[in-house]
This record gives sequence, structure tokens and C-alpha cells, in this order.
Amino acid sequence: MQVIATFRDARISAFKAREVTREIQGLPATDALTLLKFVPKKAAPMISKTLASAIANAENNNGLSAADLVVKEATVGEGVTMKRIRPRARGSASPIHKRTSHIRIVVTDELPIVRRGDKKKTANRKKAVPKATPGAAPAAEVEN
Repeated sequence: MQVIATFRDARISAFKAREVTREIQGLPATDALTLLKFVPKKAAPMISKTLASAIANAENNNGLSAADLVVKEATVGEGVTMKRIRPRARGSASPIHKRTSHIRIVVTDELPIVRRGDKKKTANRKKAVPKATPGAAPAAEVEN
């Protein structure tokens, strides 16, 4: 079952908040909460609160266990932009855009729990250098 929590009109730009939500997608919900405690970004506490709300919704409204939940989707969309003006020299003005965002987190118990340490790291391994065989000719040696 999927459970959704949203945080509307968060006072941070969507571009900055997406950086943090990419890190928690696919993680178990409890691991994602722990990870967010150590992320040094302004968006981390906002996303942490939203994730905690999604977990609480799953436990209280649907009777699911927090240990079984996985972050299926964590998206950030743009909210309204407050437009302000800053006075500049010689009677002119510059615009100031105070951006907001909508944070949406979906947790589910239908996906298998896979932690990052459990995944195989075959894609990033360097290729091994072939070793010389005993019957092959030796490489050219440089004499001084």
C-alpha cells in the first residue's frame, strides 16, 4: 500500500531541494531518516519532517510497520514565487524572486528492502590488467 505526505509552500527553491530528495529514493524509510540527519543542507530538515509524516500516516492510518516501508518516490515541484523589488541606483529597481516548492514523498511496503551496502558494485569496478603468462615472450627491457 502506498502512503503519501506533502509539504506545500516550503521556503526553498525546488532546484536545491531536489538535490536532497535524489539521495533518499529507493532507501528503506528508517535508513532515509537517519541519512537526512547528517545531510548539511537547508532542505534536509524539511524533507525529514515530510518523511516522518509519511511514516506516521502509514502507521496510524493504515496499520503498516515502519520497518517494512521503502521510499518509493520523493519529488519536489515548484510552488508559487513571491515577487519583490529591490531599489537600485538612479531610481531603477531589480526583481527579487522568493521561490517556494512542494515536497511530496510516497512510501510503500510493496517494494523489497534493499540497502545500499547490499547492492553489487560490478558496474564501477576497474578492469584488471592481464598478467604475463609463463610461456609468453618478455616485454622489451630498456638498457642504460
